[in-house]
Amino acid sequence: MNEPNDPTGPARPAGSASPTGASAATGTADALPAPARAPRVHYAWVVAGVSLLVLLGSAGFRSAPSLMMDALHTEFGWSMGTISSATSVNLTLYGLTAPFAAALMDRFGVRLVVVCALLTISVGAGLTMLMRQPWQLVLCWGVLVGLGSGSMAGAFATTITGRWFRARQGLVTGVLTAAGAAGNLVFLPLGAWLVEQHGWRSAVVVVSLAASAVAVPVLLLMRERPADLGLFPYGATEAPPAPAADGRALARSLRVLRDASRSRAFWLLAGSFAICGATTAGLVGTHFIPAAHDHGLPVTTAASLLALIGVFDVIGTVASGWFTDRFDAGRLLVVYYGLRGISLLVLPELFAGSLEPPILAFVIFYGLDWVATVPPTVALCRRHFGEDAPIVFGWVLACHQIGAAAVAGLAGFARDALGDYDLAWYVAGALCAVAVLLCLALRATVRPERAVPAVA
Repeated sequence: MNEPNDPTGPARPAGSASPTGASAATGTADALPAPARAPRVHYAWVVAGVSLLVLLGSAGFRSAPSLMMDALHTEFGWSMGTISSATSVNLTLYGLTAPFAAALMDRFGVRLVVVCALLTISVGAGLTMLMRQPWQLVLCWGVLVGLGSGSMAGAFATTITGRWFRARQGLVTGVLTAAGAAGNLVFLPLGAWLVEQHGWRSAVVVVSLAASAVAVPVLLLMRERPADLGLFPYGATEAPPAPAADGRALARSLRVLRDASRSRAFWLLAGSFAICGATTAGLVGTHFIPAAHDHGLPVTTAASLLALIGVFDVIGTVASGWFTDRFDAGRLLVVYYGLRGISLLVLPELFAGSLEPPILAFVIFYGLDWVATVPPTVALCRRHFGEDAPIVFGWVLACHQIGAAAVAGLAGFARDALGDYDLAWYVAGALCAVAVLLCLALRATVRPERAVPAVA
C-alpha cells in the first residue's frame, strides 16, 4: 500500500475504517481478509475528469448566442443591441450566481447543485425554440441558461481543486479553466454548421440534449470530499480540517463578501478581472463572429477562428497554471493583460474578406492569453483569503461577468450606431492598460495574516 506522503496513492485518514469491513475484535488474525490494494490512480483525478466534462459542456452552451445573432436578426428583425441584451443578462447572472453556487455546494453538495444547473440549462435552451418576442430570448437564454451556467462557473473549479488537491493546484485549475476553450472548440464549428444548414433551432436542440446527457456522469461518479472515500487530498500528508457546519449558504456568501470588501486586494482583483471579462467573453466571445462577418467572412469560418482561439487557449491556460505554481502570480497578470491589450488594438486592421495570415496570427497570440489570467487570479484569492477563496473568487468572477455583460451590450449598440466594431476594440485595448496598473498595485498589497498558501 502506498505511504501516506505519496501523492499518487489514496492515503487514508487516521482512524478510518478498513475497506474490508473486518472487525479488529474477531480474535484471530487468519479471520481477517488480506488488506485491500490501494488504487494506482487517486480518485481526485476521477473527480477532476468529471469536472472537466461539465465545464466542457458549460462552455459550449454559453457560446450558442454568438452563433445565432445574425440568424435571429434575419428571422425576427431584432437589432444587434436587442439580441446582445439577452447575452448581457446571461453574463450578469452567470457572474452573480457563482458566489452563491460555491456556498450552496458547501451546503447541499457539488453533485446536487451541478445536476440542477445542467437541467436548468436544458430547459432554458429547449424553451428558446418557442420564442417569438425579444423578452422571451432574455428569459430563456438570459435568465435560465445564465443561472444554470453560473452555477458551474469558476467557483466550481475552485471548489474542486481546493477540496481534492494540495499538490498541482495551479495545474489542475489551468486544465479546468481551459475546458471552456475546449468546449468552444467542439461546439462552435458544429453549432455554426447546424445554424447554416438547418437553422438556429437545431443548435439549441443540441444544447438542450447535451446538458441533460452531461448530468449522467455527474450523478454516477462525482464525490464530495476525499474523506468520503477515506482519502487525503492529492498531495496531502494529513487530513484537512473538517468543514464548518453552516447551513446558511446565502448568509455565508454575503458575510464573505462583507469581509473581503474591506480588503484593498479584493477590489484590485475584482477590477482587473472585470476588465478580463470585458475583453474576452463580453467582446471577443460575443462579437468576434458578427464582426468578422461584417468584413465578409462566412459565419462558419469566423466560428472556426473563434474555436481555434480555444485551441491555443487550452495551451496557454494549462501553461499559465504551470507558471502559477512556479512564479509570482501578480507579475504573470501584468504580462498577460499587457499582451492582450496590444493584440486588441491592432485587431481592426487585421479583419479581411478572406482568411489571411494576419488574422491567424491574432488568433494564435490572443488565444494563448484568453483565460490565462484565471490560474494566477485564483492563486491570489487563496493567498489573500484562505479557506474563503472559492466564495471570494465567486464574487471576483461576478465582477468579471458584470464587465463582460456591460461590454457585450454596449458593443452591440455601438455596432448599430456606428456600423462597425472598431471603437469597441480600441476601448478594450485601453482597458487592458488599466488592468496592468491595477495588477501592479496588487503586487504591492501586503498579504493578510489569516491567509493560507495555495499549495501545502
